Amino acid sequence: MDNKNNNCYKRIHDLSIEKRPREKLQKLGSNSLSNQELLAILIGNGYKNKNAIELSEDILNTFSDIELQEATVEELMRVKGIGLSKASVIVAALQLGKRITNNILNKQITVIKSSLDVYNLMKDEFSISDKEHFIVILLNSKNDIISRELVSVGDLNSTIANPREIFKPAVKKSANSIILCHNHPSGDPTPSLNDKMLTKRLTEAGEILGIQVLDHIIIGQNKYFSIIENRMFLGENNE
Repeated sequence: MDNKNNNCYKRIHDLSIEKRPREKLQKLGSNSLSNQELLAILIGNGYKNKNAIELSEDILNTFSDIELQEATVEELMRVKGIGLSKASVIVAALQLGKRITNNILNKQITVIKSSLDVYNLMKDEFSISDKEHFIVILLNSKNDIISRELVSVGDLNSTIANPREIFKPAVKKSANSIILCHNHPSGDPTPSLNDKMLTKRLTEAGEILGIQVLDHIIIGQNKYFSIIENRMFLGENNE
């Protein structure tokens, strides 16, 4: 055995072939690998007296699954042995996997028929976010989804939605109507006064442009609120 020092440190290449993550992936498939081993493949190589598998263990001990999925490059670089290159690969891989999964799920909903359709379309995207995201769903005359456009990302309690940025993609892609959608990280989807005022302002702007604002959906923790369905504008409830 090629000992690098007095401890039991082993490089990946010092392990038997059947224990090397890449070789296991090739011969046995991804299901045979632990999260630690999958992450080790992304990391590639170790640091000083830690191999890639041990570095992966450090990362998984530092972040929960939810935290890791949303971790930034800077946050990952706080783990000793993880530099810009390794952190960038991890973030890119995790976000690519998330996007592909969302794309597959979203293909199941191609037409918006109700506010519940909007909730089912967007709930997973917002499920672990700790910031407000404002997204506009563009629709054609048959309510088929043309695209979803991220307009802005705010802080923990608020987001800024500029009418010009909201309607710009709708005009460019010839949308017949739009649905406004944002999340409340607090988990409570009850609209604020600003939410109601913004809905009214954008509805009026849409009338001028000939683009109908069908609804404004606010998504919380396992529930949502439709401002249009509840007929709430400027703090008024006309049920």
